[in-house]
Amino acid sequence: MGRPLDAFQLGDPKGVTVVVIGVIHGNEDAGLLITDQLLEMDVPRGINLWVVPTVNPDGTALNQRGNANSVDLNRNFPYNWAKMGKPGYWQYAGAKRASEPETKAVVAFMREIKPALGIWYHQDLNMISPGEGLEGTMRNAYSRLTGIPIKRITGGRYTGVAATWQRNTIKNGMAFVVELGETLNTAQAKVHSSAVLNISMLLRDAPSSKLGQ
Repeated sequence: MGRPLDAFQLGDPKGVTVVVIGVIHGNEDAGLLITDQLLEMDVPRGINLWVVPTVNPDGTALNQRGNANSVDLNRNFPYNWAKMGKPGYWQYAGAKRASEPETKAVVAFMREIKPALGIWYHQDLNMISPGEGLEGTMRNAYSRLTGIPIKRITGGRYTGVAATWQRNTIKNGMAFVVELGETLNTAQAKVHSSAVLNISMLLRDAPSSKLGQ
């Protein structure tokens, strides 16, 4: 279908770079409320904020998990990719790593902007996985600000995941997934968008805030 991927830059281009991705699974679109809020907010000084409402615009339009080729983009990224299923399978990982135009576009975009932190929204487990070091601090702060609990995902096989690719490929970069609940209203979206800016300031003011610049 070929819908464009939109990315909006806000704040200080010379500041610490943070990227927010509202949607990667097209039928998990609550993150769009958060990105909509962010686009209307004043970004604090020293923060270079990139807002990407959806990296799966065709899937979002079709209200389906995968893209127009029915590939699960969150199993298609080139780090730790593995064959998974066949066309029609709900977690079909694609014919090869980074086979999809959306994946290639995101990889090129991330390599260009070199974010120090990426936040990826999903639904609907209502959780954030624990982390270590400064990234763990970011996760814990986001949890505290929003009420999304820190939990560890157990079971399952997760390969070709976008946030994992970002964390392990972008130099000095961090990334984590926020699993929202089944629904999100405007008031809750405002809480999440404020949390994004608050942890961005926390990152900016941390001793390692120059990472990714």
